[in-house]
Amino acid sequence: MTLIVQKYGGSSVADADRLQRVAARVAGTREDGHDVVVVVSAMGRSTDELLGLAARISPSPPARETDMLLSAGERVSSALLAMALDALGIPARSLTGAQAGVRTTPEYGRARVVGVTPDRVRAALAAGVVPVVAGFQGRAGDAEITTLGRGGSDTTAVALAAALDADLCEICTDVDGVYTADPRLVPGARRYERIGYTAMRRLAAGGAQVLAAGSVEYAQRHRVPVRVRASHGAGDGTLVCDDAEAAVRGVPREPASPPAVNSVAGAPGAD
Repeated sequence: MTLIVQKYGGSSVADADRLQRVAARVAGTREDGHDVVVVVSAMGRSTDELLGLAARISPSPPARETDMLLSAGERVSSALLAMALDALGIPARSLTGAQAGVRTTPEYGRARVVGVTPDRVRAALAAGVVPVVAGFQGRAGDAEITTLGRGGSDTTAVALAAALDADLCEICTDVDGVYTADPRLVPGARRYERIGYTAMRRLAAGGAQVLAAGSVEYAQRHRVPVRVRASHGAGDGTLVCDDAEAAVRGVPREPASPPAVNSVAGAPGAD
């Protein structure tokens, strides 16, 4: 039996119908014989809505309170998805980033993951329960809640996959992989079947918004294979893996200087 960590972005869990489709996707992965850990972002544009609300309350809200506020968005998603899985007869348990053992540096709004102690995640898996982890957040020190900045849920998923020695981390989003250029602008753009960590980091630095750059760095450091694929529908997407392995498999050559926008993804928000 293999272990897969699946991350679903904000657009994939934006409403009740999409949450139920994600639950069905997770159920299908379990039926295929895999253990699954799920990481979710906040629903739709809820992070931006919370930031807007904070701005109406205070022109300069305290950083600590901002992190407390924003971390609520992912907790909502994780609890609702756990409910959706339970409705399908699949036992599930929502966990905050702190409960999942994500440890971070103490910088509010831009914390970095320094390690993961996923004891409660392992216990849930051992009991046949699907852990649904709130992304984008962790714990600094003994009790302080921190957020990881834009794209932080990608890093949460990769960090959990590394700590659990998962077989694969799937970033499930509204695009079907990584392209050589934005296919909306470049008709001949091709989807990579595989791409190396270094090339993916260059694309992310150049403006590609399929994966957060920090998550790619973490994946490369810990050698976590990452597959970018569509949240709904079929398709293998793009595997982000060791540079040598990607080159051996004959992946289309990436552009030497990636364009400012080189994927079909929109801004990742707090994903």
